Amino acid sequence: MRNMGKNVLYIAASLDGYIAREDGSVDWLDDVKGDGADNGYLAFYETIDSVLMGRGTYEKVLELADDFPYAGKKCYVLSRTMKGKTDQVMFTDEPLPDVLEKAEGTVWIVGGGQVVKECLVHDLLDDVYIAVIPKVLGRGIPLFPPGTEASFSLVHVEKIGDMVSIHYKRKD
Repeated sequence: MRNMGKNVLYIAASLDGYIAREDGSVDWLDDVKGDGADNGYLAFYETIDSVLMGRGTYEKVLELADDFPYAGKKCYVLSRTMKGKTDQVMFTDEPLPDVLEKAEGTVWIVGGGQVVKECLVHDLLDDVYIAVIPKVLGRGIPLFPPGTEASFSLVHVEKIGDMVSIHYKRKD
């Protein structure tokens, strides 16, 4: 039985649709002019109960953060190679729909591109929040990998410094 929450993608993308450089680097996010605070992140984070990400995103999070940033939330990492669980993370190779069915409450789909694509293939994204960063990278890891297709309805657009925050809902 599907959890009663929703599945939410909350992510930053370059003007040309990339979420990271080819090597996974997100250094291009460092000098973006936002609202001078957290650009709405904390308010969003308080609305979620669980997080889900791919192994590559998990490893990048560990590389970038001194402390695990999702402590206190149920955290699922999709991986074919890492197994079991730690104090903070449950590693799983179960199909994405099964993981999301077991997940509690509102689930933040953290990334990466293949996880996003699989969510769309299975029609499992309820809301999409994209912070469009005014930089063109030219190449990298696309937000929506080739072969991805879905339809959404615009809910809200907000200017945050030099960024634009866009909120879409899945079309029923």
